Amino acid sequence: MALPELSAPGAMASGSDAATAATALTPAFDSASLPQTREVPRADGPVFEARRDALWQAIVTDDAERAMPFFFPLGAYQQVKDVANPAADWRHRLVSAYQHDVHALHARLGPAPGDAKFLGLDVGRGRWIEPGEEWNKIGYYRVFGTKLRYSLGGEEHTFDVKSLISWRGEWFVVHLSAIG
Repeated sequence: MALPELSAPGAMASGSDAATAATALTPAFDSASLPQTREVPRADGPVFEARRDALWQAIVTDDAERAMPFFFPLGAYQQVKDVANPAADWRHRLVSAYQHDVHALHARLGPAPGDAKFLGLDVGRGRWIEPGEEWNKIGYYRVFGTKLRYSLGGEEHTFDVKSLISWRGEWFVVHLSAIG
């Protein structure tokens, strides 16, 4: 799948920073096929920032496909979740809800979504989830209560990001607005 070109919420870096951000959205290999690690995820760096920016651009432009680089990958979900058909659950429940939530958040921006300015994504401290705690076969870090901050009309606003989980030391959204 070809990913859309993105512009960062602020001014996109040029040169090697822009190349690093583009690489973050189009990895040379699928890390979701590799085994999980206990590497603690960080909420900074070019990979995280490119994915975060893709989510913001998806909300502003009402284009949920742009947000998919920040969504928990299918290959990782198949390794993590202890459900009957993880691929079907991922597609029909999780991706569907994620895309619905992107559209709903876009609508919350009102009649001039392009006027909204990204301010930050505040990620709390995650905790390691042991196998069996959340219908999972293997562990991962999870954080609830992340806030996406933006300004519109001179006022600061937030969107909740309900749940991020880690794969190999990277944060991914698994539930944007609701857990269900």
